Amino acid sequence: MGIERLAPRHVARMRAAGRAAAATLAHVAAHLRPGMSTAELDRLVREDTARRGARPSQLGYHGFPAAVCTSRNDVVCHGIPRDDERLEAGDIIAVDVTSELDGWHGDTCATFAIGEPSPEARHVLEVARRCRDAGIAAVRDGVRVGDVGAVIEALAAREGCGIVREVGGHGIGRAMHLPPHIEHFGPPGRGPRLRAGMAITIEPIVTLGPARVRLDADGWTMRTLDGSPSAQFEHTVVVTPTGCEVLTPPP
Repeated sequence: MGIERLAPRHVARMRAAGRAAAATLAHVAAHLRPGMSTAELDRLVREDTARRGARPSQLGYHGFPAAVCTSRNDVVCHGIPRDDERLEAGDIIAVDVTSELDGWHGDTCATFAIGEPSPEARHVLEVARRCRDAGIAAVRDGVRVGDVGAVIEALAAREGCGIVREVGGHGIGRAMHLPPHIEHFGPPGRGPRLRAGMAITIEPIVTLGPARVRLDADGWTMRTLDGSPSAQFEHTVVVTPTGCEVLTPPP
């Protein structure tokens, strides 16, 4: 499958989907508190997504059983919401929301602190945010995927952190996952070139130290091998001639 370059009218549709996803993420963030279950987060996402005339893209994707990924503390990604998993003061949790609106998808994620996290958790959270922003700043017409990944990886390494390599960003548009695969590590000069009109996600997952992970028996939940915290931030962007436009800015 080729990499689609969106016409301006399609970018407008992506903006609407991106705004819907970002607004739902903000709605969830406003309700986070110690004691609530991750299953409650799933219910919030379902209700708010429906209010916006959208549907959760993740629900049923390859059998995924929830409307949102809730990745708490050592969970790297794809955490499944549960009634018996409750947020505690000091936790960090990544909430990954994808909304389909009128056939177009917007994908966004942020990691939130519940109360005051440990210095290590706070560090990995802030580095993850900076890695996402550094990757976005590197996106423009003509650069290769590896050029963007190398910038992200170098920043993480300078801060004593690792980048999870098993998962990455992706193209997005009329489907949630499309080519190209976006690796958040180098070397530069590798991979397809990004061209104006391409819509992609930048979503590095950052760990303390080397990024070694394991998969739970549920086939979805990925964790750090040593139990240390990880964090993720994500935006959907569309490439422009001189940079990119973030389609999932917080409201």
